[in-house]
Amino acid sequence: MTSRGTTRPAPRGRTAAALSALIMGASLAVAVPGQASAAARVDNPYAGATPYVNPDWSAKAAAEPGGAAVANEPSFVWMDRIAAIGGTPGARGLRAHLDTAVSQGADLFQVVVYNLPGRDCAALASNGELGPTELGRYKSDYIDPIADILADPAYASLRIVTLIEPDSLPNLVTNAGGTAGSTPECATMKANGNYEKGVGYALHTLGAIPNVYNYVDAAHHGWLGWDSNFVPAAAQFKKAATTEGATVSDVHGFIVNTANYSALREPHFKVTDSVNGTTVRQSRWVDWNYYVDELSFAQALRTELVRQGFAADLGMLVDTARNGWGGASRPTGPGLLTSADAYVDGGRTDRRIHAGNWCNQSGAGIGERPTTAPEPGIDAYVWAKPPGESDGSSRPVDNDEGKGFDRMCDPTYTGNGRNGYNLTGALPDSPVAGHWFSAQFRELLRNANPPLGGGNAG
Repeated sequence: MTSRGTTRPAPRGRTAAALSALIMGASLAVAVPGQASAAARVDNPYAGATPYVNPDWSAKAAAEPGGAAVANEPSFVWMDRIAAIGGTPGARGLRAHLDTAVSQGADLFQVVVYNLPGRDCAALASNGELGPTELGRYKSDYIDPIADILADPAYASLRIVTLIEPDSLPNLVTNAGGTAGSTPECATMKANGNYEKGVGYALHTLGAIPNVYNYVDAAHHGWLGWDSNFVPAAAQFKKAATTEGATVSDVHGFIVNTANYSALREPHFKVTDSVNGTTVRQSRWVDWNYYVDELSFAQALRTELVRQGFAADLGMLVDTARNGWGGASRPTGPGLLTSADAYVDGGRTDRRIHAGNWCNQSGAGIGERPTTAPEPGIDAYVWAKPPGESDGSSRPVDNDEGKGFDRMCDPTYTGNGRNGYNLTGALPDSPVAGHWFSAQFRELLRNANPPLGGGNAG
């Protein structure tokens, strides 16, 4: 990739005055003794960086049998409601995280921005606190306070990677137009435009901060890999990135597989394979998709995004926290050549019942550890969803976080149109989304691929 440091336009801000103030703050950080030096803008924020390790997550991981093997891995901090900015019981707030990052000597901080109005319109487990029309509150009470903290000159030495609003824009592509997976809630968000406006505002506002690198969520291959979704998704991303004052220069890259389980690579079959004259695209698992894993999807999506007007040096991230699929059930070679289904099902490393299953998946394992520039066009493999944090509760649980009960987290549920009316494959006895799920964490350790070295994985 070419250097963003020399070819990328300057970040755009809320106003010229705001940008001037932010740059002045960064300049002051250089001049004032005891303050951090401003971080130079770089092509890949992960290159040569020392990433922040979240002590809140690390302590929980280390307390589990075998958890010390991963407790010092960096992961994203989630700002999943307004209260999270200031801190909640058992979890420090954004400023406290940033202060800790500075004290650690880190120069890379990763944060998920996740609180759009009408959030998660196709699911219930991660519904948010803001109603579909509360765009004003999203801006004033959520994005603006985050931006004010991130722009503090005390944090100017940090490269701050923001993951912008998981699931939102992909839902507008696939779940708002009368298909099997559509919901009235997604139709509402498509009609009022508040996902696009919210994402655009977040990009525009956070993109004003010189040391912030915005990466937009782009779902995964099992969501957008079909030709009917792939190009429209890229167009949807472009539309949001040019809304509410944002431009494509506010987007440093995209991330795929956020909080999901899709395999990074499928080593035992390719989408171009055929069995007895039948293409594997006709198998039940692939179901006519053009991609069978996240790496091929991410690289192809990057090409399409550049074609649609995003920067030629666009970077991609892949969440590999829970897509390792190791353990005794991991295939060692292709399946039988008796049929396309047998060939794919016998050889696929992703052991989910259906690629549409997303909640606390049974049999999953930790994937590749966070890695910088592992493949062409990929800025990093990251842990966006910290292993051990639940996707949602397996039964209704009262909570003050706005998170509902989604039947896709219930192991007894026989499914819906989005997962082909299959069982969910979810683990039992799971807590509310984002809460610690010890049984899942221990299983992720056991099934890690690459395997974890040393220790008892529980």
